[in-house]
Amino acid sequence: MADKKSGIDQALIRDLANILNDTDLTEIEMEQDDLRIRVSRNGTPVAMQMPAYNYQAPAAPAPAATPAAAAAPAAPAGRDLSKAVTAPMVGTVYLAPAPGARPFIEVGSTVKEGQTLLIIEAMKTMNQIPSPKSGKVVEIIIDDASPVEYGEPLVIIE
Repeated sequence: MADKKSGIDQALIRDLANILNDTDLTEIEMEQDDLRIRVSRNGTPVAMQMPAYNYQAPAAPAPAATPAAAAAPAAPAGRDLSKAVTAPMVGTVYLAPAPGARPFIEVGSTVKEGQTLLIIEAMKTMNQIPSPKSGKVVEIIIDDASPVEYGEPLVIIE
């Protein structure tokens, strides 16, 4: 345990705490590689190391019971979230560069790798979210000006 604690950048935690003080935020969280740090004004600072992996629910047992069949319609047919672009940060999503402007993408449009898909505003900074691959926009899952959590699916590109 002592080895892991020594690997945490104490200066980074102090910098995050200073950002809280300077901006009157109550909480700030950041993730880089497999390190995730959350600093909160209303509680004790939390630093935790988490493995970087995508969790997939285990497959249902072979004899499917009625409750499992009832849960199946919860996900819309054809929605494959494995192809979804997920939020790299917590913030507010904007689908256009300015209010009233044309959106960056629309369902059915073709995008190139690196093309801006949307903007996430975090800590009063507008962060352009690039497409990780080229393809066709099949679905825009999130609504304009909606709050988004880290890892939440935003857009499906095939």
